[in-house]
Amino acid sequence: MTDIKIVNSKIEKVNSVYLCDDIPSDLHFSDLEKKYIINQRENKLNQIVINRYDYLIILIFAEKGKNPSDEKEKLRRSGFELCNYLNTNKIENIYISSFSKKVEDVLAVTEGCILSNYEFIKYKTDKNKVNSIKTIYIFHTELNQKRVDELKNLTDAVSLTRDLVNEPVVFLTAEQFSVEMEKAGKEAGFEVEVFNKKKIQSLKMGGLLAVNWGSPNPPTFNILSYKPKNAINKKPYILIGKGVVYDTGGLSLKETTNGMDYMKMDMAGGAAVVGSFYAIAKNNLPIYMIGLIPATENRPDGNAVTPGDIIEMHDGTTVEVLNTDAEGRLILGDALSYAKKYEPELVIDLATLTGSAARAIGKEGIVFMGTASDQEKNNLKKSGENVYERLVEFPLWDEYAEQIKSTIADLKNIGGPEAGAITAGKFLEHFTSSYPWLHLDIAAGAYTHARDSYRGLGGTGLCVRLLYDFFVQKTK
Repeated sequence: MTDIKIVNSKIEKVNSVYLCDDIPSDLHFSDLEKKYIINQRENKLNQIVINRYDYLIILIFAEKGKNPSDEKEKLRRSGFELCNYLNTNKIENIYISSFSKKVEDVLAVTEGCILSNYEFIKYKTDKNKVNSIKTIYIFHTELNQKRVDELKNLTDAVSLTRDLVNEPVVFLTAEQFSVEMEKAGKEAGFEVEVFNKKKIQSLKMGGLLAVNWGSPNPPTFNILSYKPKNAINKKPYILIGKGVVYDTGGLSLKETTNGMDYMKMDMAGGAAVVGSFYAIAKNNLPIYMIGLIPATENRPDGNAVTPGDIIEMHDGTTVEVLNTDAEGRLILGDALSYAKKYEPELVIDLATLTGSAARAIGKEGIVFMGTASDQEKNNLKKSGENVYERLVEFPLWDEYAEQIKSTIADLKNIGGPEAGAITAGKFLEHFTSSYPWLHLDIAAGAYTHARDSYRGLGGTGLCVRLLYDFFVQKTK
């Protein structure tokens, strides 16, 4: 992971990056250098490199945006471009400062650079192609160590989440997922309790057990808890993450290409919960949190749940399973009903749940819906703008519930051919009657097949920064 260090004064004659609005006079550019910078600016280049042979000066001219959120995103993307340049030129250390920009702008460029520098190379035999950047030094008159540590912990949390999402099921079974949660908890300062299959059976979590029937590996149900002594809330905020560590679709088998081949990522919701807890605990936020992560594989063994089966959920609801590839809502239903015992302040679930959500808005946003107050929804949307993980609300009108009524059970696990993201949400809503709830369908943005700026390639760590910002705002 890339290290970040604060420096207390400007450093000269080292590889340096300066955010600026105009040509900085303090850098004593020659007339020839000034002419070159002006020429580059006229050509609409916002990142300009001055090579002084024994060190580089890189000027970043911030682009104007439609709003502050848009401008900050442009700065993160500048960090991505900076990272590419530094790695191409095998530069290990860089100093970032500003003559005129706010401290938040310096941090945004740094954040974009660090997230862009992420690599998943665990399974490569040739380790020589590792990105070169090791340490970023930051200077700003308004910067303090707490802000630097906060950014380091947050970007480490995103990297942890990406690592989990990128791990194949040959390593990351449900049980190993639980082990990784315990490691993260020990490092960051939150507790992890793991329920084994026998305990899950005693709790009658029929959704989780049914999805697991076809797997050679047992399921786990994981409870993360973080309760600092100075917590500002008595009732916990609960995060629930879908933890399907591999999804074949079950007997409703997916296509191999562009369907099943990257389904190691179907636990990205669970991974985001782990990452969020890591960031919150590491940065000592005074928030009482509970995390619930049901974990399993979904495989088409001879014992696998079959289309037409009827299962009984943790709360006693009976469900007609008509499509075994609509498995995420089954394991989430058990977790959502289990959450009632905590009498939560708010429950947020995260899941790579539907292709319908992905088709509706693409990777550019997150589909969300729920029964929480408008204030909570607006707060989450504001955090989405802050970190540029934007949210689009879908309705939960009563008419959609008609699509998931079964003639032989209480519910069926799929609706009709239309509004699939919403009918999945209506299924989940059934289990949330006693508390305010929000559902985030992250199917589109949790995993990329081509590099997407600082979000990278593969697991993106979607929602860690979003949820961290959301809970930070509650402490202000």
